[in-house]
Amino acid sequence: MESASKTPLSGARTALFLLLAINLFNYIDRQILAALEPDIRGTFFAANDVNAMTKTGLLGDAFFVTYMVSAPILGLLADRFSRWIIIGSAVILWSVASGGSGLAATFAILFATRVCVGIGEGGYGPAAPTILADLFPIETRGRIMAIFCAAIPVGSALGYVIGGLIGAHLGWRWAFYLVAPPGLLLGLLCFWQRDPRVAGDHLVQGSPRRSIRDYLNLFRTRSYLINCIAMTLMTFVTGGLGFWVPAYLRYRNQSPDVGMTIFGLITVVAGLVSTLLGGVIADKLRPRFAGSYFWVSGIGMLVACPFFITTLYVPFPATWITMFFAIFFLFLNTGPSNTALANVSQPAVRATAFAANILVIHALGDVQAFWLLGYIGGHTNMRVAFLFVSGIILLSGVAWLIGVKYLPADTAAVEAHT
Repeated sequence: MESASKTPLSGARTALFLLLAINLFNYIDRQILAALEPDIRGTFFAANDVNAMTKTGLLGDAFFVTYMVSAPILGLLADRFSRWIIIGSAVILWSVASGGSGLAATFAILFATRVCVGIGEGGYGPAAPTILADLFPIETRGRIMAIFCAAIPVGSALGYVIGGLIGAHLGWRWAFYLVAPPGLLLGLLCFWQRDPRVAGDHLVQGSPRRSIRDYLNLFRTRSYLINCIAMTLMTFVTGGLGFWVPAYLRYRNQSPDVGMTIFGLITVVAGLVSTLLGGVIADKLRPRFAGSYFWVSGIGMLVACPFFITTLYVPFPATWITMFFAIFFLFLNTGPSNTALANVSQPAVRATAFAANILVIHALGDVQAFWLLGYIGGHTNMRVAFLFVSGIILLSGVAWLIGVKYLPADTAAVEAHT
């Protein structure tokens, strides 16, 4: 149910806090694998295997392929049943699977646990932002999505730090063991939350309000499609960099524990400030520039590009400075782009809109980045692989700026029918 007033619905802030905490562990569980990739590679493959990086890159694919395939299915269910039950079940599943990753005796078993993590997060990904869009009005939705998405840089950084430190001192298996219990607790808490669409004992957003035309209109919405393209390119960048930055730092002769700790701190500070600032700026500019969510996203990527290229060539420790600014501008789009997804999709099919977006951006984004950057890095070096990424950053920014033309009208069309 869309909030017609300019104030949040009852229980909105509690839901935001719980979903934020879950999203934090969502990204810890994702990125802890990247931090441990060199150690996992050393456990299961010979040091002279030139295809070892390509093979460990498949662990990222195992997660994201099942994540993107399960998300549309579970997104459809989230449009029809209690989103909180789906989220709670999903969080428990991926937490158990994450802990199980540490028990893997073979590479095949580890691969299977990452598949289960992907299925679990496929239930969470479409439903969580949809709940927030239902609870908060459009006037503040940008900053709410930014707060929710602030877990991305913080959780990713914690994943790197936890993986780097625990892996260095206790071994890579213990890093997986330690992240499971908090996820189980957060998953259980979801079963006590009330779906914002529920009135009495019935969903107020039932089947009569949903038709095939709602789904068709979604895929005819130009700003939605352009946003998916831009986010796909951005996801190739962030997913690929997130997975391969430990290998890159080792290529640049940085120690695993110190290098990953510094990178994690940079990601926390730059990513957190940027994500929050992006949502606030876009909300503030929206009354004057109706396409503000795409303006902020596109300009951020264009500014990030030269900083990223510079990072590849300047020596350490100066590299950390340019890396800070590259990460800052890369994360500026996180809140605005997700807000735009919510704003141009009808409430009745909003979970499906996010689910379809998840399918596209991961199928064509980071799933391709994992193996491709691993292949380029394994057959040349990681600087060449990351230089390829800089071109994708530029294309993403251009795509969002093209979408500015269509976003205002598409947003207004949804608001007129809610």
